[in-house]
Amino acid sequence: MSKTIIVIDDSETIRDQVKLVLDEAGYQVIEAEDGAEGAAVIRANPGAALAICDVNMPRMSGIDMLEHLKSLGLPNIPPVLMLTTEGRPDLIDRARSAGAKGWIVKPFKPEMLLAVARKLAA
Repeated sequence: MSKTIIVIDDSETIRDQVKLVLDEAGYQVIEAEDGAEGAAVIRANPGAALAICDVNMPRMSGIDMLEHLKSLGLPNIPPVLMLTTEGRPDLIDRARSAGAKGWIVKPFKPEMLLAVARKLAA
């Protein structure tokens, strides 16, 4: 059975690019369009191996989503990899404090994304 990875990004193009990389590596991908939908999808899929999440999105940012999930104290939150255009140290620190396990700045190299995904989804 393939591992499930949740991809949360408001850009359909980015979701498609990430999904292509993960599909080719044998992962099952579930998509969400923003942090609010992402939080719901994560809660509905407690067996997910990883979530890959953008920072800047409408309704709820990726970091706000992490902070929200952390506040719920749920036991089955998958590791979260931030995939974003942001590289500000204060945002990286805030994301790590909220539970993010990694940070990749867009544009991304597919081989790097896959290597980090494999490590975090292990």
